[in-house]
Amino acid sequence: MNMTSPEPRSIQIFDTTLRDGEQSPGGSMNLAEKLEVAQALSELGVDVIEAGFPIASPGDFEAVRQISQTVRGAVICGLARCNDKDIDRAWEALKHAPQPRIHVFLATSAIHREFKLRMSTDEIIARAVAGVRRAANYCDDVEFSPEDACRTEHDFLCRVVEATIDAGATTINIPDTVGYATPSEVYDRIQMLRERVPNIDRAVLSIHCHDDLGMATANSLAAVAAGAGQVECTINGIGERAGNAALEEVVMALRTRPDFYHCRTNIDTKRLVPASRLLSKTTGLVIQRNKAIVGRNAFAHESGIHQDGMLKERSTYEIMSPEDVGFSKTDLVLGKHSGRAALADRARILGYSLSGEQLQAVFDRFKDLADKKKDIYDGDIVALIQQQISTDSDPQWTLIDYEVTTAKDKTPTVRLVLRHGDQETTETASRGDGPIDAAFWAVGKITGIDLVCKDYSVRSATLGQDAIGEVNLEVEYRGRSYRGVGASTDTVEATILAMLSAINRIESQRQLGSPPEGDAAAPQATV
Repeated sequence: MNMTSPEPRSIQIFDTTLRDGEQSPGGSMNLAEKLEVAQALSELGVDVIEAGFPIASPGDFEAVRQISQTVRGAVICGLARCNDKDIDRAWEALKHAPQPRIHVFLATSAIHREFKLRMSTDEIIARAVAGVRRAANYCDDVEFSPEDACRTEHDFLCRVVEATIDAGATTINIPDTVGYATPSEVYDRIQMLRERVPNIDRAVLSIHCHDDLGMATANSLAAVAAGAGQVECTINGIGERAGNAALEEVVMALRTRPDFYHCRTNIDTKRLVPASRLLSKTTGLVIQRNKAIVGRNAFAHESGIHQDGMLKERSTYEIMSPEDVGFSKTDLVLGKHSGRAALADRARILGYSLSGEQLQAVFDRFKDLADKKKDIYDGDIVALIQQQISTDSDPQWTLIDYEVTTAKDKTPTVRLVLRHGDQETTETASRGDGPIDAAFWAVGKITGIDLVCKDYSVRSATLGQDAIGEVNLEVEYRGRSYRGVGASTDTVEATILAMLSAINRIESQRQLGSPPEGDAAAPQATV
């Protein structure tokens, strides 16, 4: 008798980095950056890209619209509350996508019903059904999320799920909106829905977990073990408050433990580290060294016992191969005699697809850097590429030249030349308590944008005393926070570039007409 095990069950990976992830404090992205990340997600192999919340702002709408028009290979999803304006706006942004999905949500827990919605259970079911039906009139792929589902009474949750599936929902997502649930509770809730909702076989069950108690990945995997067919997650686990389930952790847990989960995904795991690095550089949110899967220490072994075991048999202390998630075997790659082809190949391995013009610009900067330092590392190349991407995204203000004079107990002097369009402006500043302070003043004087620095950090992109320094700063302008990133072997130059990056973001938002901070026209989704 031929005994064969069934095929592994396929789990859809729903990535919400561009929607829930962007709600992470300091994690906002401009249009060009969102397009770059969306393309990386498609190449990574995610099944669904939640591109944004179109009703939230003109910028969000435009990002969803352009991603729908340009990114291929994944379902493109837009979020909407259960009201006509949200759903109509979502469809307007999504209608050019080859595979569009409208994701509608409405809170269902008792605490939300009483204090936020002030609606009865019957009113909530009627509103949810109406929202799903309106979305289903636009496209066949409709997802419904009962917000705060993990704190909703079982009986009422079953009623809502059954009614929305009858109305046309093809995916039912169960959010742990406040990160309150435990793995056993999530497992029981998914099992309960599968057993008690009579039409549950007509929809894919999904899970969306927040990490407030540090259990988002564990809860997501518990849902999979109970029969969920989709996991909603983000690169690096970024998101509202403590973040979401980390995509790389969920995917590698399923890949590493097929004996337990007997599931598979469509993710190209060798692109996990490049995607992680891209998002970190784009948002300025640094990955902690001991972060699972993609952190710098994830495959580092310092203990003598561990090192001895590794030398004898790798599997003694490594359950995954670093190459399987996209870490390169060697970091030292290029020098001053390397050509464009070698740089293009290394950029591709690191997860970047550069146009001819971008490659030439990065190559020119690479040659300048090679004259300053002997060895060029992966981190240096990533910094150069990200600097070019930022320049392409926000080309309003650019640095032409600068000169700094400083000495102990003397006021520093900065001479700065910036270009805006075809016009160059020079400003000399002799003030402040250091060259960085003087540079801040000079940039503000030329651009006419007075910034308040709220956070400033410098980190090394690679090892060695000649490494590129990466400056991440957060500034405030008219009540809103903006992020800037700059990279150079000179910290003053990196600071100026980071300031211009932030200023260009401000000008981009002015052009898009985004509403000011706290404006009622900019709702926040908390699925």
